[in-house]
Amino acid sequence: MREIPIAALVYDYDHTLSPRDMQEFSFLPGLGVEPEAFWASCRDAALEHQLDGVLAYMYRMRQVAQGRLRLTRQALMDQGKNIEFFPGVEDWFHRINQLGRQAGVEVEHYIISSGLQEIIEGSRIAKHFKAVFAASYVYDQNGEAVWPATAVNYTSKTQYLFRINKGILDVTNDRDLNAFTPEHMRRVPFTNMIYVGDGLTDVPCMKMTKLKGGYSIAVHAPGGDPTLADDMLFQKRADFAVPADYRAGSEIESTVACIFRQIRARHDLVVLRDRQEKRALSRRAAQP
Repeated sequence: MREIPIAALVYDYDHTLSPRDMQEFSFLPGLGVEPEAFWASCRDAALEHQLDGVLAYMYRMRQVAQGRLRLTRQALMDQGKNIEFFPGVEDWFHRINQLGRQAGVEVEHYIISSGLQEIIEGSRIAKHFKAVFAASYVYDQNGEAVWPATAVNYTSKTQYLFRINKGILDVTNDRDLNAFTPEHMRRVPFTNMIYVGDGLTDVPCMKMTKLKGGYSIAVHAPGGDPTLADDMLFQKRADFAVPADYRAGSEIESTVACIFRQIRARHDLVVLRDRQEKRALSRRAAQP
């Protein structure tokens, strides 16, 4: 067992760390497309072609960009530069890492999002994540997006929790992901995970994390309608429901700091139990 346990903070992105869908900051305004019309067209495409919702918006992004914007990896990363965040997000990571050290845990941050990986990787907070699991494109010889490489919807999100759990972050490595791994050999136990999300698409991850002994936090926009987050709390899909206010001294900060202390206490109790079991086995082996 590790001397210092890892605590993994796993976030959704849109409406969890950022107040709007990522396409609405630069991509759609730059093309003169109204967000409401774009998302309506995505729903129409999904119904017409029986498309998954994530594939539908990736398809429509290529359509609206055609002849107006070369949809290259760099162009998409550039869209991430203007993403805005909820209060306190940009200095949250340094503060929460320090709180983890004070509690005796090593903090890692991950994204599991149905948004675009390229846009997320171009945003100001990308450097803080150990891994970003999100939708992405395949690019042709001219560097332009031609096909989905990955599409992360609300149910497929859960596989990435197991990747974090086992430490298998390469999305092409399914063999090791699906191979049997004893619990004590898994890099980040589910009991050391904290999942932070805002809506119904986060429910499978919230529920799985919670059922496996971890923690789920439902957030809502500060000053906004808390009904959905409260419902997830009452329905026991989430352990906590707080505003998406990440500033120093905020409710989410104090909640996470308290969870860190519990993760460390649980780790120390396991160490004590293992030590006592070894001692008891030694005594038994020494008996005539």
